[in-house]
Amino acid sequence: MTDTSPASNARNYPLLAAPHVHLHGPVDDAMYDTFKSQLVAAPTEGPLVVSITTLGGDPEVARAMGDNIRLLREYTDRETLFLGKVAVYSAGATFMSAFPVDSRFLTRGSRIMIHERQMQSTIELNGPLNTLSYALKAKLHEIEDSINIQEEGFRAIVEGSKVSLEELKKKAPSNWYIEAEEARDLGLILDII
Repeated sequence: MTDTSPASNARNYPLLAAPHVHLHGPVDDAMYDTFKSQLVAAPTEGPLVVSITTLGGDPEVARAMGDNIRLLREYTDRETLFLGKVAVYSAGATFMSAFPVDSRFLTRGSRIMIHERQMQSTIELNGPLNTLSYALKAKLHEIEDSINIQEEGFRAIVEGSKVSLEELKKKAPSNWYIEAEEARDLGLILDII
């Protein structure tokens, strides 16, 4: 029987064989706690490798974890490497955006999914008429700020890649699924292992 699978480049990236931080499941407070404890337990010198498998979750938790990575890089000049395994969806892609494109990797067969932020909300208008416009304006400000945060994240995902911000904004409303090979060809990641 002949093996027809593509040759692996895993040996080109030996550091990725043993990530220091392993994250899986929903991006939530529990993942953040796991992330922080594994970060503290990781070696303090040499490149730091973080792997994640997630169908998504809380984008603000993803941004907070990403800020930890950014601050680590900025304060220590330490190299940080991202390894996405199987699924890097939604908030997982938000977390990935904290790593430069030349430090991002996916395992073979993995996919990234990028979409617009979601909101589900009910506005209850109750009170004197002169005060009701404030409730509406507050919700509008929340939406506008969320759009600004989304755009910051989109910029970070595509920075250094062949994908323009406009292209991402065009594809995100319908959930853009990107297979590992396409992500590499678009320069969203450095390579596939």
